[in-house]
Amino acid sequence: MAKMNGVPNEIKTSALDLIGETPLLALDRLHPGPGRILVKCEFNNPGASIKCRSALHMIQEARAKGLLKPGQPVLEVTSGNQGCGLAIVCAIYGHPLTVTMSKGNSVQRAIHMEALGAKCIRIPQVEGTYGNVTINDVKAAEDEGLKIAEEIGAYYVNQFNNEDNANSHYLTTGPEIWRQSGHHIDAFIATVGTAGTFAGTSRYLKEKNPNIKCFVVEPEGSQPIKGTPITKPLHLLQGSGYGCIPNLFKFETMDGTLSVTDEEAVEYKKLIGEKEGLYVGYTSGANVAAAVKLLKSGLIPEDSWVVAPLNDSGLKYTPVPDSLT
Repeated sequence: MAKMNGVPNEIKTSALDLIGETPLLALDRLHPGPGRILVKCEFNNPGASIKCRSALHMIQEARAKGLLKPGQPVLEVTSGNQGCGLAIVCAIYGHPLTVTMSKGNSVQRAIHMEALGAKCIRIPQVEGTYGNVTINDVKAAEDEGLKIAEEIGAYYVNQFNNEDNANSHYLTTGPEIWRQSGHHIDAFIATVGTAGTFAGTSRYLKEKNPNIKCFVVEPEGSQPIKGTPITKPLHLLQGSGYGCIPNLFKFETMDGTLSVTDEEAVEYKKLIGEKEGLYVGYTSGANVAAAVKLLKSGLIPEDSWVVAPLNDSGLKYTPVPDSLT
């Protein structure tokens, strides 16, 4: 805490100081029991998503290791949230940021990134539809991004293969959950995109208490971690469920998988708003839907405390199609 004229103040020096230490909130109105659902309010980060954590750590580590030089451009391939986090960090550190993103991802994310000084290049989809992005759509954005990185001499963040992505959650998200819950946590669940959140958080929690059960949340019909055939590659859970096992994923900290349909994600996204007063995204709805399922499944005691991230704000999305309301 800084002091001015001998009087302490709580003034932050940059937006980087706003990243992390998000509240852990009980959804006791939505789920009065048995058991308890606790959620990490990651929309409170300055980029309105959990990806601010990994953006900060990956850039700080790249700078510390000499991989990213002062003033050097940065390039990333994103579904939007990582790009928003990187836009904040790069703005503070003075790195020009370019991102490539599938046109299937919400245009609100492109608007957000560009408002923070980033250049967002939206890449046409090769097989998905707006709001439904497949791994091949991501690959198209990656191919273009790698070309641009070479052309402009940019540092490529490479979130899908960057261990500092997962390490950010081992160093921050996991310890915060452990402390904020008073060491009372029976299960942790999370959707998986890059797998950074799940890999880092579950590793930390398992080290603290091996009895904590950690479950992956996958979209129904796109469950490669469970090991079933991909029957529904198109779904509403942007930034997750790409139909492949991410390179950062570690099976040794996983106790099982849970599936959620688009309809369930929409239902619980709506309930989180109506019951708890929080406007969140579709993966947040999926996480809470999965937490309710887990408490009813018999896989854990029905009076368990389950922790899940609310990954981002609902302001990052185009309204859901009428067919799913």
